Amino acid sequence: MTTQRFGRSPGRPKSAEKSVSTKESVLHAAASLFLQNGFQKVSIDDIAKEAGVTKASVYYYFGSKAELFTETMIAMMKRIREQIAQLLQADTSLYERLLAVAVAHLRSTATFDLEGFMRESRTSLSEEQMEQMRLAEEGMYECVEEAFLQAIQEEDIPEVNARFAAHSFIALVRVGNYRQPDGSFFFETTEEAAAQIMSVFWNGFFSSPAS
Repeated sequence: MTTQRFGRSPGRPKSAEKSVSTKESVLHAAASLFLQNGFQKVSIDDIAKEAGVTKASVYYYFGSKAELFTETMIAMMKRIREQIAQLLQADTSLYERLLAVAVAHLRSTATFDLEGFMRESRTSLSEEQMEQMRLAEEGMYECVEEAFLQAIQEEDIPEVNARFAAHSFIALVRVGNYRQPDGSFFFETTEEAAAQIMSVFWNGFFSSPAS
């Protein structure tokens, strides 16, 4: 009688515990490399080396670099949404909570051009992958929109189009990290940038119209 042996699939981790940690290591390594170098300049070999795993292990979890990039971006956007949600739940005024969100977002995106490398990756991603990232990004806006709707209901702010206000707020925050032609930021500190953003946003949306 012949004993049949069943080997692991190529790249498959040895245990369930290893399975979780390996995938997380790959995602963490991929996020770091993509943010530093952009989509095109990073290879699966680079990611495997950074994560300390084999190339086969990366492909065990992700069928392609585009798939890995998509999941990396979705995970990052979910973390941003969770951070925004936590800051918006603080027991302070809406203005102070939005200011805290602006400061946190500016700090977390100061060293990379998120919009730039998202644009760079579009030619390599499928429509479905782009839609998955768009929906994850929309979650960030929904979080801010809910805070505006609650503030309107409690009459803390005048009635506005909450979704438009949320998109406008996040767009202004992103502008805060834009660089001038000489490579410098518009403002010397993150706090100054956040304060200016809040002044423009708050006065534009919630101040009484001029008579």
